[in-house]
Amino acid sequence: RARERRARFVGKNGACNVAHKNIREQGRFLQDIFTTLVDLKWRHTLVIFTMSFLCSWLLFGMVWWLIAFAHGDLDHSTRLQRDPAEGAAGPAAGFVPCVTSIHSFTSAFLFSIEVQVTIGFGGRMVTEECPAAILVLIVQNIVGLVINAIMLGCIFMKTSQAHRRAETLIFSKHAVIALREGRLCFMLRVGDLRKSMIISATIRMQVVKKTASLEGEVVPLNQIDIQMENPVGGNSIFLVSPLIIYHVIDKNSPLYDISPMNLHHHEDLEIIVILEGVVETTGITTQARTSYLADEILWGQRFVPIVAEEDGRYSVDYSKFGNTVKVPTPSCTARQLEEDRSIM
Repeated sequence: RARERRARFVGKNGACNVAHKNIREQGRFLQDIFTTLVDLKWRHTLVIFTMSFLCSWLLFGMVWWLIAFAHGDLDHSTRLQRDPAEGAAGPAAGFVPCVTSIHSFTSAFLFSIEVQVTIGFGGRMVTEECPAAILVLIVQNIVGLVINAIMLGCIFMKTSQAHRRAETLIFSKHAVIALREGRLCFMLRVGDLRKSMIISATIRMQVVKKTASLEGEVVPLNQIDIQMENPVGGNSIFLVSPLIIYHVIDKNSPLYDISPMNLHHHEDLEIIVILEGVVETTGITTQARTSYLADEILWGQRFVPIVAEEDGRYSVDYSKFGNTVKVPTPSCTARQLEEDRSIM
């Protein structure tokens, strides 16, 4: 084409093509730390997951080592004495360590791991000698429970995010404009690949294009809602099988003055489709999005039928999901079509 197509506002996979730059109030992200962790990429989440446990083990390992050092548990001359009768080393008379079997920082680190993950090999234990050690034991258990709750909850939310369900909600690659009930309509097809349904599914469309006001204000991404025809009323749909969603191009439509000759000259035209609903199996609200640029809109074509009745049940052939056929369609705008009919 002579002119390069402008950047998409919403990708075909539903991703929004918007980059946020020069954000000065970065601290707001830390005020909602849980959502920030969920929004991170998997590699960053796994690094934080590993480092949170490792750092807590090291921190409390150092605390246990300091307790043992302050109490004299690491002083071999205090802990052991030579028994001349037996000729062997044994515990000093009356000496009780804060934590048994801690001889170095390595053993303190191992004890820290045992406390936080409740492994309990049995070689080390807290005694009644040091109230501070009992307090540290309680604090480390609480800290460990908090870290487990946050990190496991974060990983659970990342694996069950709503957009994962949207991967099986599909839209036709192209949209079409053709006659339906004697009126020009913008049509697309939407389907759900899973047997579990989307409850209370709603769908809406918007036109995003660059506009200028009468005062000269330029709006680079002006969003204009498109009214859709639905005999039930509202935008609710029953998505048990693929549906053809259509918009009647009338005098209130932003597509009212578009014809097949000038359709592909609207590089700034983008039609966004948003499908929302509640996942039947999980109760989580999900949203699927796609968009159509001017060169992805086919004039004078219609989607082929893909639902047929076989052996007492309805069968859907998804191999023909995006197939279209040419149909007789006026090569004029909806405005011209209405004017011609009013004259006749």
